[in-house]
Amino acid sequence: MVRFGIIGTNWITEKFIDAASKIDGFKLTTVYSRTEETAKQFAEKFGVQNIYTDLEKMAQSDEVDAVYIASPNAFHAEQSILFLQNGKHVICEKPLASNSKEVERMIQVAKDHKVLLMEAMKSTFIPSFISIQNNLHKIGKTRRYFGNFCQYSSRYDKYKEGIILNAFKPELSNGALMDIGVYCIYPMVTLFCEPKEIKANAYMLESGVDGSGSILFRYDDMEGAVHFSKITNSFIPSEIQGEKGTIIIDKISSPSDVKIHYNDGTIEDISQSQVENTMYYEAKAFIETIERGETESSVNTFHRSLTTAKIMEEARKQIGLKFPADEN
Repeated sequence: MVRFGIIGTNWITEKFIDAASKIDGFKLTTVYSRTEETAKQFAEKFGVQNIYTDLEKMAQSDEVDAVYIASPNAFHAEQSILFLQNGKHVICEKPLASNSKEVERMIQVAKDHKVLLMEAMKSTFIPSFISIQNNLHKIGKTRRYFGNFCQYSSRYDKYKEGIILNAFKPELSNGALMDIGVYCIYPMVTLFCEPKEIKANAYMLESGVDGSGSILFRYDDMEGAVHFSKITNSFIPSEIQGEKGTIIIDKISSPSDVKIHYNDGTIEDISQSQVENTMYYEAKAFIETIERGETESSVNTFHRSLTTAKIMEEARKQIGLKFPADEN
């Protein structure tokens, strides 16, 4: 049984708890919030007794084996390192940190203390994504990866009213690239490794973050392109184009309906049955990795997380997006 502490009391945390609670090895024991009232209210929903408003004390608790961190991006590195240094396993929401320097520090601390650090990028654990990996050879030589994730944020309505919420604050290392662009990039890195060159473009908001953007990627014998936005919607699927056919992916952040369209006109459905709350698969993989005594995920590896962080850092440099965290 892995005893979990939770940092962050938002909707994504509730979704993670809902998913993880279906796993035999999961037990929620502790909740953290900056205010005692919020911590109590959240803990009562799940019958949890232990609440903290002090992260240092929580990190030292002997009732916590692992933590799920879903705080704003700017806090990921500091909070993860605190728990790693105290011998706790960490599954941290994507993006793993504000920049590659922070990711490198987190990885080193995890190695030094022999505990598991894993980025909570759920896509790569989902059965239909694994099916993409297993069937990629069927489309012949891959020539293009196209990742698309544009989702209008309800918080943008507030932004247009002059109320800037966390999603559009550079001091929290936020914006379209960090929030949803990462969902397009991480699967590409998983499938095709690191690109040779990138070219990024974005529409910048007055708050200092990107509202939408696109990136082109150059590989030796293929190209990649991703589009992402928090200020518009898109209903175009993602694709992996090969010389013998094309894989059509309904939603790159959570693949469900996946088909191969072959050049001869035939279509093969390679979708896999999967649970509705797909965070189940990352939670299960994290717990099983701990149970095996391993300190690095074989799927969301340190290398993939660091490569993705470096790509996003370079993209931010090209579009002129700087975070306070970059100065540290």
